[in-house]
Amino acid sequence: NMQSIFAKNGSETPEPVKAQMKGSLPSWLQGTLLRNGPGLFSVGNSKYNHWFDGMSLIHSFTFSNGEVSYRSKFLKSDTYKRNIKADRIIVSEFGTMIYPDPCKNIFSRAFTHLSNVIPDFTDNNLINIIRYGQDYYASSEVNYMNQIDPATLETVGKINYRNHIALNLATAHPHYDDEGNTYNMGTAIMGFGRPKYVIFKVPAEASDKEHQKPALRKVQEVCSIPFRSTLFPSYFHSFGMTDNYIVFVEQPFKLDIVKLATAYFRGVNWGSCLKFDENDITLFHIINRKTGKEVSMRFYGDALVVFHHINAYEDNGHVVFDLISYDNSNLYDMFYIKNMKQETSSFIQSNKSFSPPVCKRFVLPLSVHKESPRGTNLVTLTDTTAQAVVQEDGSVYCQPDTLFEGLELPGINYNFNAKKYRYFYGSRVEWSPHPNKIAKIDIVTRKHIEWRQENCFPSEPVFVGSPGAVEEDDGVILSSVISPDPNISPFMLVLNAKNFEEIARASIPASVHMDLHGHFIPTAVNQHSS
Repeated sequence: NMQSIFAKNGSETPEPVKAQMKGSLPSWLQGTLLRNGPGLFSVGNSKYNHWFDGMSLIHSFTFSNGEVSYRSKFLKSDTYKRNIKADRIIVSEFGTMIYPDPCKNIFSRAFTHLSNVIPDFTDNNLINIIRYGQDYYASSEVNYMNQIDPATLETVGKINYRNHIALNLATAHPHYDDEGNTYNMGTAIMGFGRPKYVIFKVPAEASDKEHQKPALRKVQEVCSIPFRSTLFPSYFHSFGMTDNYIVFVEQPFKLDIVKLATAYFRGVNWGSCLKFDENDITLFHIINRKTGKEVSMRFYGDALVVFHHINAYEDNGHVVFDLISYDNSNLYDMFYIKNMKQETSSFIQSNKSFSPPVCKRFVLPLSVHKESPRGTNLVTLTDTTAQAVVQEDGSVYCQPDTLFEGLELPGINYNFNAKKYRYFYGSRVEWSPHPNKIAKIDIVTRKHIEWRQENCFPSEPVFVGSPGAVEEDDGVILSSVISPDPNISPFMLVLNAKNFEEIARASIPASVHMDLHGHFIPTAVNQHSS
């Protein structure tokens, strides 16, 4: 039963515990891997409906002088504190709508209803750890984040994007450039004038530790894009970035704003306000990140659902971007806890209807102009079968090249982010939402290699490069592995990224919970050592 490993309540390990090493770590591997994911699924007698509702549990794996230490703490969000104090769930989440005590008087009930028209989302930030300036935040996709101390995992405090930039939603998957600036993207829906998607940048030197001022106060808007349909903005979980451009996929997986505003009264959860329109198209926006101007050609493709971009880059007058796409939006349904309770075999049977994740490459030629020949493929790159064909009306219809089928939670050597690259890593998905293998895909040879161990569930693989490395896959892969088998203690797995051979594993004498995404913070190397 999958729920036993995924949706049981996790526990904190607030003081660092030392892992037991097998094999040996490379001496250069020094730093902390922070991880985030849902870890608490019931409070008192109340339970969440969806895996993405669970309260955030932050983990850290610190690599220092050949040793690994582990600690974990629940994110002390306002949501967490209120729920724990009440000893039941009193704050609504993505898949669980909560109603106040009906015994309250009519006035306060009316007031509560009013305040739920524009949802004031939970600050249960369970998806990722992101950096703005030198500040680290637990983040989800709402306007609240919680700053954390990466060393102690203490929650420093809640921050509201809206105090700095007009946004209701923002992604938990920003991009970082070589200077250390952070680029992210959000949606302005309600109360901010014309609804739009907003791309923004937080400069590398935005933090002011001394005066405890947040990095976001230095936020700059790069550009904005109006919704294609005012009441149905696209949902987006990430975006692409090249040296000169931002790539935004406006997919037909949409948020129904009217339904969102009335969800509370109608007794439905926020998750049900997302709708996939399989008959619509997907629009591809290419925005110059220096000028904020969008490339004027209309690029579009067939309906798809995308959560994670893999990478994007420019090649010979084309913008190339790789993403993981689905044919429908059923993925969210898979993670309703009632659906996770089935035995694995029946789970697999009942989920044959879920469309598999497919890694696709789109190629958009920038040299298209109004007079370009109709009906011919304008992609001139020789290493891809992706097509871009000018239609009668001058718009460009893009069809992707399939790189790989059955992979999620992708990662790359981030030094190659926004650049032409060859390898990506991820969790293998084969008719189950529970990845039990990690893989490395070679885009050039279209071959892949895998790591697996019976009854073990590895988390998203994270690449850490060797110092001074020239080759893209010179480094290690880190993945936190858990098992339902009581004889297998949780461990941090360290693989050679070149051949996926195990270099070391660090067995952790504490409970570790399945997570979603994370962020590796290298230890600042002492400049004086030779």
